[in-house]
Amino acid sequence: MAGSTFGTLFKITTWGESHGAGVGVVVDGCPAGLSLCEEDIQKFLNRRKPGQSRYTTPRKEDDAVEILSGVFEGKTTGTPISMLVRNQNQRSKDYSEIASYYRPGHADLTFDLKYGFRDYRGGGRSSGRETIGRVAAGAIACKILDQLGIKILTYTKSIGDITADPACFDRSVIMENPFYMPDADAAKKAGEFLEECMKNEDSSGGSIECVIQNMPAGIGEPVFEKLSANLGKAILSIGAVKAFEIGDGTAVAHALGHINNDQYTRNPDGKIIKLTNHSGGILGGISDGSDILLRVSVKPTPSISREQSTITKDGGSRQISVKGRHDPVIVPRAVVVVESMAAITLVDMLMCSITSNMTNLERFFRK
Repeated sequence: MAGSTFGTLFKITTWGESHGAGVGVVVDGCPAGLSLCEEDIQKFLNRRKPGQSRYTTPRKEDDAVEILSGVFEGKTTGTPISMLVRNQNQRSKDYSEIASYYRPGHADLTFDLKYGFRDYRGGGRSSGRETIGRVAAGAIACKILDQLGIKILTYTKSIGDITADPACFDRSVIMENPFYMPDADAAKKAGEFLEECMKNEDSSGGSIECVIQNMPAGIGEPVFEKLSANLGKAILSIGAVKAFEIGDGTAVAHALGHINNDQYTRNPDGKIIKLTNHSGGILGGISDGSDILLRVSVKPTPSISREQSTITKDGGSRQISVKGRHDPVIVPRAVVVVESMAAITLVDMLMCSITSNMTNLERFFRK
């Protein structure tokens, strides 16, 4: 299977299956000398692990990370960093029946069509547990960005029709509700909405916003390696993500040029700034120094108890009700995954940008 590696200089390779011995990641290209310990990684993994509220799968996993290589005496050595999270609470028998049919909304059919064989236990490589490796790598990327003064704030924008009100935005409440919403009232309504979904044996989709602050201008290439394009590839590689926007996103289709254009001025220090940020911090595929704003649409959890129609492997028709332990909404646990993939992309493109002009090279190498 190809396609498990992402990045050019800061490169990650995830591995493992939902019901195998474990899942993990190898991070190559991390600079030597970065302070790093398992606790740094665990903080991120705790944000995506199951069983934290009634709105996540009851599968009980500690998701305890082990750093196997690339760190010595609390600092990275510059060699590949390998990290492992062992699976401890598999219940593969919950999935034995689905070997004979294709679940609506899952990759069962496409895996069989491509490979002629699939690991049906929880979805194998298509399982949400694959994102553990991304989050572990993202924790390292975020630590690198933090040392460069670049900050990322990611949160749930909406669940179903319940949307966080920008007028009620409160950063302090994001970590205080099970949905990671910045609006306490919206979080309460989201809980009530999901209770109805669960009662109806159904699930819900939603959206996530990510704000990147203090990103320097000039990152990204103008053609195929655009910062916007690579962020899009990174975020859209997350299994449940179905749409990706930057800045005003799809709203630009209804905008007029004189409104959509971000006009320029100078601040009191003489620095060029934009009066608005409809572009979301990226112009011509290159960061412009303003906040980068991403928006992500996440589909409803495909595994639901409600009866659905499907086809068996031998061509027959049948009705199914998906058994097992599933989230009624994917969005809250996907927040840190979106943040991680954004961070990985930013670190990689920051590294790649060093060769963009002679000034950068002279700064590092001229004696």
